[in-house]
Amino acid sequence: MKIDYNNLRFGDKVVLFLASGLSLGLIPIVPGTFGSLLGIPLQWSLRQFPTAIESGLTAVFVLISVLISGRAESLLGYRDPPQVVIDEVAGVTLALSGLSFTLSSVISAFLLFRLFDIWKPFPIKYIERRLPGGWGIVMDDVAAGIVSNIVLQTGYLMIHAW
Repeated sequence: MKIDYNNLRFGDKVVLFLASGLSLGLIPIVPGTFGSLLGIPLQWSLRQFPTAIESGLTAVFVLISVLISGRAESLLGYRDPPQVVIDEVAGVTLALSGLSFTLSSVISAFLLFRLFDIWKPFPIKYIERRLPGGWGIVMDDVAAGIVSNIVLQTGYLMIHAW
C-alpha cells in the first residue's frame, strides 16, 4: 500500500519516521537488519547512565515503540508492516543490555538477535501471534532480544568459569 504523505498530519509523519527507524526501514532489502543497526548506538548512549536509569529508559523506549508501532500499523493499513523497524531497535537494545560493549559482544548480540528474530523459536512466535497491534509488533522482538542476551550472558559465564 502506497501512502500519500501529503495528506498526513505532521504528527503522523513523525510517527512513520520514528517507526521506520529514521527511514532505515524504507530500505527495500532486509529493512529489519538495517533497522536493527540503530539499536547499537542507542544502547551505547544509554550506557552513559547508571544501570537503574538505563533500565528505566529502555523500558520507556519499549513502551513508546509499542505506541508508535501500533499507530504506524493503523496508518499503513496492514499487520506488522516490514518498514516498521523500531521494534528491531528495541530488541537489539535489550540484546546488548548488561554486556560489555566490545566489538565481539556487539557483533554477537546483533547476529543472535537477528537469528532469533527471523527464526522465531518458542516463545517468540507465540508472542507475535497472540498480542495485537503494537504489542505484537514489538514484544516478539523484545523476547528475541532477551533470549539473545540470556544466551550471551550464559556463554560469557561458562567461558569465565573455566
